[in-house]
Amino acid sequence: MAGEGAATGDGAPPPGVVDRVARGLAVFGGLLMLAAALMVTTSVLLRWLFASGVKGDFEMVQIATAVAVFAFLPLCQLKRGNVFVDTFTLRTPASFNRFLDRLWDGLYAGFALLIGWRLIVGGLDAIGSRTSSMVLAIPIGWAILAVGVMAFVLASATLVSAVRLLREPS
Repeated sequence: MAGEGAATGDGAPPPGVVDRVARGLAVFGGLLMLAAALMVTTSVLLRWLFASGVKGDFEMVQIATAVAVFAFLPLCQLKRGNVFVDTFTLRTPASFNRFLDRLWDGLYAGFALLIGWRLIVGGLDAIGSRTSSMVLAIPIGWAILAVGVMAFVLASATLVSAVRLLREPS
């Protein structure tokens, strides 16, 4: 197994901490969505069979989906999987396109930091005021706080991907 500083067989650097955290978050998000899908399926079946579903299922789906979306974003960024429009840059040099990609990565990191900061402030406020969901009284501040932390992971991932663009050959 290659060490942290060693390159992989294809010349790319080995995955770092941000890569491992992003992959772990994506797996967590997938498991969360799988659990939400199973819960919705159970609720629908219970409604069909017994005219009574899982109480508060919509609240759990809302929270799980919000958390899962933010769990997927860092890996999506590292894999350069975000949607982009290259209508105006189809015929520009690769070096200019990399410059634009780095610029947008930096801007994305800035917005992710801003979003993360405000989510953490909001999460702490929701925890302090004991804000909860309406049906099940699930404390939502912890989910908001977790999403805020994931936004900081996203910011780290955007900075890592910008640095990787710097290392690409011209």
